[in-house]
Amino acid sequence: MLTLAFDTATGTATTALVRDGDVLGERIGRASEVLAEADELLRAAGLASGDLGLLAVGVGPGSFTGVRIGLATARGLALALDLPVAGVSTLDALAAGSPGATPVVDAKRGEIFTVVSGHVRCLAPDVFEVDRGGTYVGDGAVRYRATIEAAGGVVPPDDSDLHVPRARFHAVLAGEGGPAELVEPVYVRAPDAEKALA
Repeated sequence: MLTLAFDTATGTATTALVRDGDVLGERIGRASEVLAEADELLRAAGLASGDLGLLAVGVGPGSFTGVRIGLATARGLALALDLPVAGVSTLDALAAGSPGATPVVDAKRGEIFTVVSGHVRCLAPDVFEVDRGGTYVGDGAVRYRATIEAAGGVVPPDDSDLHVPRARFHAVLAGEGGPAELVEPVYVRAPDAEKALA
């Protein structure tokens, strides 16, 4: 099956074209470039949108706007191309790219998104329990490197690909997919606009 996968939940968007586990191409860019990147990947592989069998999209957590861009893109493509969609956690994709590492996404506002005891959490970096010698990946790990390393954690160099939720792993984690409207975002906390109205 040919899968188009993308994640726009963090500051670095990724897009990949994967056939039965084999990566045909992958691009790293910005959320606003995902459709152009997808088109370029298909053309480079000598394929067309009609060859796709599945869309895999990152559902967050991450930037509210970034997650919405990804979901809107997936829903639009699914409707236009009559394709199933699979939602994949951005944290799971980060973890898949660095087995054994703890994924940490910058949640802005002085917070991080991570997994604690199997649950997605939003925490202040100074209350995040770091395992001495454990590896931490993601843009949140880069931003709060000093805090993590002071507690004994290990953060790969800032320019490491391990900090990017690579779309190739979304395709691997996707499963069969289903109707696009059933794919839900993972926000973890209420959007700023919703808080302002409360």
